[in-house]
Amino acid sequence: MSFLNLFRKSPPSPATSSRVSRGLLVFDHTSEVIRAEKILKADGWDIKVMGPPPEIQKGCDLVVEFPLIEKLNILRSLGEAGIPPLESVPVTGPLLSPVDLFHTKDFGEYLMVRAANMKITVEKSTRTIVNVSGGGCPDVPYIATRLIGHTLDDAPAPRSIGHTLCGYALDLAYEEIIRQCSR
Repeated sequence: MSFLNLFRKSPPSPATSSRVSRGLLVFDHTSEVIRAEKILKADGWDIKVMGPPPEIQKGCDLVVEFPLIEKLNILRSLGEAGIPPLESVPVTGPLLSPVDLFHTKDFGEYLMVRAANMKITVEKSTRTIVNVSGGGCPDVPYIATRLIGHTLDDAPAPRSIGHTLCGYALDLAYEEIIRQCSR
């Protein structure tokens, strides 16, 4: 190896490149994240709600991951909707990587998905919801009674019957368990 080659930077790895191509929108309240997600998805943006890395956590337990190249357009859309984020941060390294909200546990004939502090469990062979747990919001017992005993195909979406952060988190788990059971 020549002396000059010692000082050349190597090209970024694909993992680094993909991280840098994403950014995080930080909001003050969970309700703002929910509204931002709804607006951006309706506009067709490739976004994902995630848990914030500790380094940028402000007051909300969620952030919106978005394609960094579309930052100006996305910020304009959110500004027009009256919900500008507190800040927009590029994902530049592992310390700023968002945390996946989903944790899956396979119990053989049952599958459980947790999103934030809410869990939903289904019997895999019938796709019947057998348990809903977690959270401390007042609508959780009501949502649980509306879901337990129903299949994923005929149960109402938790977001359509719940109105709290717990209902939102349960809806994320519900969507993820549907995705996993459809494979």
